[in-house]
Amino acid sequence: MTMGEILVEIMATEPGQSLRAPGRLVGPFPSGAPAIFIDQVARLGHSAGIIGCVGDDDFGWLNIERLRQDGVDTSAITVLKEAVTGSAFVTYDQTGERHFIFNITNSASAQLSASHVSEPLLKDCTHFHVMGSSLFSSRIREAMNKAIEIVKRQGGSVSFDPNIRKEMLGIPEMREALASILNYTDIFLPSGPELTLLVSATTEEAAIEELLALGIHEIVVKRGRQGCGYYDTTRRLSVPALTVNEVDPTGAGDCFAATYVTCRNRGMPVERSLRYACASGARAIMRTGPMEGTAGFTDLDALLAHYDLSEAGHA
Repeated sequence: MTMGEILVEIMATEPGQSLRAPGRLVGPFPSGAPAIFIDQVARLGHSAGIIGCVGDDDFGWLNIERLRQDGVDTSAITVLKEAVTGSAFVTYDQTGERHFIFNITNSASAQLSASHVSEPLLKDCTHFHVMGSSLFSSRIREAMNKAIEIVKRQGGSVSFDPNIRKEMLGIPEMREALASILNYTDIFLPSGPELTLLVSATTEEAAIEELLALGIHEIVVKRGRQGCGYYDTTRRLSVPALTVNEVDPTGAGDCFAATYVTCRNRGMPVERSLRYACASGARAIMRTGPMEGTAGFTDLDALLAHYDLSEAGHA
């Protein structure tokens, strides 16, 4: 299970396009980092559910219907009649970097609180995933801590993806809240610079040692086009990315993380899990829309087979 923001994403169609002037946009697409993550888990055939809030509006029902369609248990999504579903407007500069205008803190997602979390709700949960982007209010941080403590008491495990947008770093207490989650984390899934964001170390190697000393079992660093790195107390691995045509990078990291966590929860070896995760991230960037590239194992096997054949032919 996971918990957090559920929103729609509306995207500019051209690099360099500004939202300070009229222009073409596409969407709405179902989105929100926890929602993308849990959709990918469900697409892999794993039991999955999400705790969250949406407004009683078209944007909210768009998300619920998509998640249900893909196999996610949406019974813990609360529909609020007096609130609106969150949104994100996205533009891309000429280098491909994304810029967001979020409506989350004033949306239905911000109404999520500890009252939405209970032991009966989480009684069958063996793994809980935390997205750092969800920790934008004190009430949500309280809810997240409550959920984690319940799952840990039951003998479950926790994965954590910091997933911090620069637009969110200005939120008071955000960094402290993110750092506190590390104390519960079994699988840590930072992207590049996030590896040193929440520790005192300033180099990658020192950060890895500091994180492992906290009791984290597995660290997987997402490096985009450079693939990923894996670290535990005995091993260091590097897995290359799949070379594919990038259409839209949004959601790739969420799909990568969801696939890795699902594979490990199914008992797959680390190397195979990383390979599937890279394929999942690659497939995500081949589609427009953050949730449009989620995939099942059949899709990922086909992509890996095609990639391996292409690499062999190129060699």
